[in-house]
Amino acid sequence: MYTLVALSFSGAIGLTFLLLGCALEQYGRLSEDTDSASNACRELDYFFTTGIIQWGACGLVMAGNSVIFLTILGFFLVFGRGDDFSWEQW
Repeated sequence: MYTLVALSFSGAIGLTFLLLGCALEQYGRLSEDTDSASNACRELDYFFTTGIIQWGACGLVMAGNSVIFLTILGFFLVFGRGDDFSWEQW
């Protein structure tokens, strides 16, 4: 029971890091458009500026991904034992 709670808490922390890296204002989150029409110049600007790396956002996303993948690995290590199904068949 405690293991399942710890794994779900770990997954929630990983998702929090991932969302913070994508949504914080200081890391260049795109503001909402006031009009519903698409602006070609603005779209071109978004295309050219996607290569600019915000290292704080990059760190949060990498930390979130690491925590989430370690959580998935932990789930398989804890709950994957004792099954008739073998992953080696793949």
